This record gives sequence, C-alpha cells and structure tokens, in this order.
Amino acid sequence: MVCFSQSTLNSLNSISPNKTDYAGIYIHLPFCVHKCPYCDFYSATDLSLKQPFIRALMKEMAMSCDIPFPFDTIYIGGGTPSVFSARHIGQLIETAYSLFKILPDAEITIEVNPGTVDLDRLKEYKHTGVNRINIGVQSFQDKNLNFLGRIHSARDAIFAVEWARNAGFDNIGLDLIYGIPNQTKKSWLMDLKKTVELAPEHLSCYTLTYESGTAMNNDRQKGLFCPLPEHLVADLFELTIESLIDYGYMQYEISNFARSDSSKPGLSKPELNKSRHNRKYWSFAPYIGFGPSSHSFIEPYRYWNCSDVQKYIRDIDAGRLPIEKKELLNREQQIIEAIYLGLRQTDGIQIDIFDEKFGVNFKKIFKKIIMDLEKNGLLRLDQNLCALSRKGMLFHDAIVEMLICRKI
Repeated sequence: MVCFSQSTLNSLNSISPNKTDYAGIYIHLPFCVHKCPYCDFYSATDLSLKQPFIRALMKEMAMSCDIPFPFDTIYIGGGTPSVFSARHIGQLIETAYSLFKILPDAEITIEVNPGTVDLDRLKEYKHTGVNRINIGVQSFQDKNLNFLGRIHSARDAIFAVEWARNAGFDNIGLDLIYGIPNQTKKSWLMDLKKTVELAPEHLSCYTLTYESGTAMNNDRQKGLFCPLPEHLVADLFELTIESLIDYGYMQYEISNFARSDSSKPGLSKPELNKSRHNRKYWSFAPYIGFGPSSHSFIEPYRYWNCSDVQKYIRDIDAGRLPIEKKELLNREQQIIEAIYLGLRQTDGIQIDIFDEKFGVNFKKIFKKIIMDLEKNGLLRLDQNLCALSRKGMLFHDAIVEMLICRKI
C-alpha cells in the first residue's frame, strides 16, 4: 500500500493522458429514503445532510479541477440520486462542465428509484442535461419487491419507465435482480417479458448476493429464509441470456445487455446502447470519483474516499481531500485485473494488447489451462481473443483463479 501526499496527488493530475483515453466522472450521492436489506453500497438515510453534502461535493470537485483528461461520461449514482431535486443535479452537472473538459456528446447518466420520481421530475432532470437514465426496477412483481425491501411497487416501476420515455429519454437502462428465494423460471420469464415490452435500450440483470454485514445476509444466517439453490440460479442465468437474445438484446458483459436497434441510421449493432461509462471500469480507462466511498483510477494508481458522509463533509470543510486509502498497482495486480475484467466481457481478452502491455506471450503461458478449459466447453480462443463461453461465465471467478495462480 502506498500513501499519497497532496504533492503526489498533484503529480497524478499532471499525467499526460493518452489521446484515445476518454475518462469518466462518477458522482456518488449516498442518500436513501430506506436502506435495502441486500445492498452493501455505502448510503445514509439522514436526509437533513443533503444541503451541506452538495456544498462539500462541489468543493471536492473544485479541489480536483486540474486533472487533464477529457471526459466523455458523467455517472450520478448512489444511494438514490433521485432524492435530490433537479436543481441540485443541475448544479453538479454545471460544476463538472465548468471545471473539467467534458466532450460535447458526453453520456450523462442518473440512477433513479421508481418510488422517488414522477413525470415532472424526470422532465426536469432531462432539462439539466441528463441524457441517460438508469431505473432500479429490480422486479415487476410486488412479492419480490417486498422481499427485497424496495420502496416502490410494480405499478410504480412501469410508470417510471413510461414517464422517462415521455420525458424525452431515448437511452433508458433498467436494473433487474434474479435468484430470489422461491423464484421459478416462469416467474423470472414474466419479469423479462414485461421488461422487453417497455423496450429499454439497456438491461443489467444481477444475481441476488448475500454480502457480509447486510441485513439480508444476517436474516439468511438466522435461517429466516432459504436462498435459491445455486443450480437453479445457474439455470436462471442461462435462461436470461437465451431469452434476451431472442428478444433482440446482446450480452456484452456477464450482467449487461444492450438492445439491437436497426431503426437507428447506421446502427446495426447495439454499440450505442451499451453503457459507455460502465465499460470504463472493465477496460482500464481512467475515471474520477467524487463523494463518499467513490473510487478513482488513473493507471497504475487507485484511490478511494471515506465511507462516512459526516467525515466527508468535515474533511472538505477543513480543506482536505476525503481520501481514505491509496494504492499503486504493481505488475502482478494489473495482470490479475486485466484477466478478471477481460473475462467478464463477452469479447474477452484481446491477446495482442495483453502481450504488449505486460511483455508476455499469453497463449504460451496459459496453453495447458486454455486447452483444458476449451475441452470442457468453458472457454473459446481464436487468433486474438480469449473469452469465456456462456457455460464458462457461470464459473468466472474459479476460472480466473486458475489463470492467476499461474506465475507470470
């Protein structure tokens, strides 16, 4: 672990960007009306801190204004960003444009909870410059929403999507969760069918996980419910891919799907419907995070903020960046991340770039492992790409472990 002084951080900001490296800005708004029992992202429910937080957040952005990268994405996540008014969201976007080099066609996303928006608020978000909206639907069935502790109903979720379209958004993403206790293939297909009827441009389908320290995991450990067996979750994973392909969605990452849209001129593939911002996390592109618990990455450096909104405000008010830890990734760590992140994507690892970056021969180093994985139908290899099969994606973490245990 490397500790950065302020002067070291300043030197980070002076790194000359690669002309092809467009960076992303992530803004974490950590406030929620109610903490979902499965969520392990940092959030707070004391909404009285919203105003001093916004002031501190804009000050943190100003303290980092000499970062030289051009930015082509701004992602406002949380928490529940939609507990903030359009005035606050507009202030954040205006601050970003005034301090950083934001490209004219930047993708600007906000996450919203269906229980916190209406048509007027969504129209106001659109007016501030937001051009992509990500709606945390999770399910279109009330029994699932109740188990997940969501504050919205299935009816609210449908209205939120329709309102977003009526507000003028032509780039809508939905989040869904599967692997819920007692969930069946029929039940999950109902959610997928309702989703595609609403025709979002993007879908993120996540398996329900039980993270340490969450209320849901505590209930699981107490035996208050029985998780869906792993083999049934695997069946739902494969069903998700098969169904969405039939509905015209292309999988481009384990959990992410983009709609093909031949009606748009020049768009025969779903490239424009992929999340431009999220792809940065999987491709070693630089990104800067603002707000409590947010992460920043400027290769080979990573640093992240404290996960405490009150401490965050105190640090900013004292003129200190609220950085909790900093890390200089060594060669081994970079190789591990390149393999882990590369194999999450359906395109896989681009071998020539990997070899040039790390000065190795990927095919030679992993020849025996690759042969075994190919034989078992878990991996596919062509001249320049190494990617997991659909079956292999079920064992992503185990396969990565096999590869990184091979000394490079």
